[in-house]
Amino acid sequence: MDNTESVNADPGTSVNNEGRFRNFRNQCGFWLLGLCNNFAYVVMLSAAHDILNQQESQNVTVPTPAPGLLQSQSGNGNNTSRYDCNPVSTAAVLLADIIPTLVIKLTAPFYIHKVPYGFRVLFCVATATTSFLVVSFSSTVWMSILGVIFASVSSGLGELSFLSLTVFFSNNVLSGWGSGTGGAGVAGAFLYSALTQAGLSPRITLLIMLLVPVVMLISYFLLLAFPPAFPQWRPREASNGGSQERRPLMWDDHDDDDVQENQPPGPLTFKGRLHILKDLLRFIVPLAVVYFAEYFINQGLLELLYFQKSFLSHAEQYRWYQTLYQIGVLISRTSLFCFKIRRIWLLSFLQCMNAVLLLLAVYFQFLPSVWLVFVIVLYEGLLGGAAYVNIFYLISKETGDREKEFAMAAASVGDSFGIALSGALAIPVHNYFCSL
Repeated sequence: MDNTESVNADPGTSVNNEGRFRNFRNQCGFWLLGLCNNFAYVVMLSAAHDILNQQESQNVTVPTPAPGLLQSQSGNGNNTSRYDCNPVSTAAVLLADIIPTLVIKLTAPFYIHKVPYGFRVLFCVATATTSFLVVSFSSTVWMSILGVIFASVSSGLGELSFLSLTVFFSNNVLSGWGSGTGGAGVAGAFLYSALTQAGLSPRITLLIMLLVPVVMLISYFLLLAFPPAFPQWRPREASNGGSQERRPLMWDDHDDDDVQENQPPGPLTFKGRLHILKDLLRFIVPLAVVYFAEYFINQGLLELLYFQKSFLSHAEQYRWYQTLYQIGVLISRTSLFCFKIRRIWLLSFLQCMNAVLLLLAVYFQFLPSVWLVFVIVLYEGLLGGAAYVNIFYLISKETGDREKEFAMAAASVGDSFGIALSGALAIPVHNYFCSL
């Protein structure tokens, strides 16, 4: 009798173990996809100060400093401003990094379903590789900006595609994706800071990072365990069989709480997509506000918060600002495994308070030490990461199964819209302070 019960229990145990292993593979796969997708984007922002400083110095004849003017050995000798400004704000790099992403996120949700996921990923890998190569071998600022644009295209298309892809897997892959995007910030900013501070040139550092697109390719095609009917190389309409009922696209993991239900047949109409987009504004607006405030800080104010008495040079201070911000993002995006936050407007308000505080600090220069700025920037990253991952979690829970794939892609425009606005504001703010 005992032997019979043991034999009868084995198939169920085997299925459960197989399902858990498959979920683990998928969660790891989405973590790596989030890491690789945002990596080039983060590195370009971390390298923004170096890109502008190094190449402007190649194209500008540095004048002999006038007697009595305060000069910093590690600063930018091309100006006499107390802020040690670059001739071009790092917000110029931010705009090149975000505008292509914004255009993609505004338009792609209405047509990207016609492009199979496999082709999308190959395109993301190709553009990310191109971005590293172009920036590393660039000889002018605008050639570097072109490389940054390639990184933006890769990141924008990848983000909306992978967020849409999560609806075909169990719910926990969204946590893996969020944590991975936060990990990209830490890995990208920290590795760039560490390698350049260790003596490697920015060019060699960027060439080393060509390994990242390769990891993305392996993670998607070899690590993820796709559902049997997943349309890897076919458009979604072709895989739906016209008006016939869809085949199940989800694995049956015998866990109704973890696996999302299939979408009903029939593609969404253009009018239907616009209606969904209108309903998503309650998520998109607070996400845009959070990212507007934090990227106004990151690319508009942090390069102006230069402490001359610190043992760190201006470029090193800027790189570590970016690194600490990304550490905060990683911690808060990983927090979805532990707790959820529903009051997303509170996060938006607190981030705006951070922006006001640091704007006043730039003007009045009342902060006594770079270490205090490090703490504020870490807190800023915690708020931004928490807003991102909790908003997409709420969308995944509160959107119907039929609309979920479109909603996840369309809502991603919120952060890009806020970042683009912050970049447009940061340039005149930079020019104003550097004229003082």
